[in-house]
Amino acid sequence: MERTKLILVEGLPGSGKSTTAQLIHDILLENDIETQLFLEGNLNHPADYDGVSYFSKEEYTDLLRGNGDFKTALAGTGEERKNGYIISRFKLSSELPDSLKKVLYDHDIYELPLDIHIELITEKWQEFCRKALHEEKIYIFECCFIQNPVTIGMVKYGVKDDPMIRYIERLAKIIEPLEPLLFYVDQKDVSKSFTKAAGERPEDWFNGFVQYYTQQGFGREIGADGLEGTLKVLQARKSLESVIYSKLQMKKTRLDNSQFEMASYRQDILNQLEIIIKNG
Repeated sequence: MERTKLILVEGLPGSGKSTTAQLIHDILLENDIETQLFLEGNLNHPADYDGVSYFSKEEYTDLLRGNGDFKTALAGTGEERKNGYIISRFKLSSELPDSLKKVLYDHDIYELPLDIHIELITEKWQEFCRKALHEEKIYIFECCFIQNPVTIGMVKYGVKDDPMIRYIERLAKIIEPLEPLLFYVDQKDVSKSFTKAAGERPEDWFNGFVQYYTQQGFGREIGADGLEGTLKVLQARKSLESVIYSKLQMKKTRLDNSQFEMASYRQDILNQLEIIIKNG
């Protein structure tokens, strides 16, 4: 059997995904195993997009034509992709006019129609897999395998069940050659873990999260409102992710982080990594 080259860490907000991914990274490094960690929001993520806009070829031509003063900068960051071009906004000057910033944001890959979004993300995973297959290190990804697809599909657009399951199974098939290992960080009490996370993060984060979860897609469909509505959406998301987890044909394990007790939790992770360490 080939060595695992990809570890995926998933779970609901506040479950401890970032902590878990960091612990896995640290444990592997302590055992002299080369690894690279990509947490949520990494602008250089090899299998996901953050702060990246997409334009069809026609839209890209119009963008350059309509923004002559910034044509060089835009063209300099544009990269050809699936029937169009992507632009990494973090590579552009912050002095862009607000009108142009809005156009770029409106074309963010996570604001696109779901079918276009899925094709772009799928292409990105394919590129990553081809690259990682010829490397010796282990990649660790937080949240981009299950959370991001479910968030844009269910939370944003109200798409549930079979379409989301098929999409994630499609991604799973792509990364199969990397012998991935999935850690799903579980919390018995969604309300407790989310409320704890909200108390530890800035108020703007909480307000933005509640708005995202209640004012579009599934949240609007069920009439969700405020914290209580957000928790209802999170519970529905947990149910869907549980189904997805059960259907995935890959090495996987659930980690119960309900107690947030670091020493015993670290040992649980170490126990799950023993085969990787042994074959390191």
